[in-house]
Amino acid sequence: QVQLVESGGGLVQAGGSLRLSCAASGGSFSAYTMAWFRQAPGKGREFVGSINGGGSAVYGVEFVKGRYTISRDNAKNTVYLQMNSLKFEDTAVYYCAAKPTAVWPSYPYWGQGTQVTVSS
Repeated sequence: QVQLVESGGGLVQAGGSLRLSCAASGGSFSAYTMAWFRQAPGKGREFVGSINGGGSAVYGVEFVKGRYTISRDNAKNTVYLQMNSLKFEDTAVYYCAAKPTAVWPSYPYWGQGTQVTVSS
């Protein structure tokens, strides 16, 4: 059973930066595709981006403009989400997710989420 624990959320002023971390345990982390999602109040869950075991990242349509960067450290079983130039509308709960391979149809493993609040 894979367990995911996010950290790094908090309150930040608009224009600031945060780096979220997601520590994984219980699986073959280096083989897993890891992803970040977010859910803003009153909205559905959005796909932020994912990164495969080899470190290649892809981003959701709304997140390809370079403010967000996903990376991973397989030695630490951790995936990161660097968020820069934060905007009020980035306020959301951010979730880490994992799936065994890149072609797995869905993400069976999820963290509990970490709140990011951007003040305007």
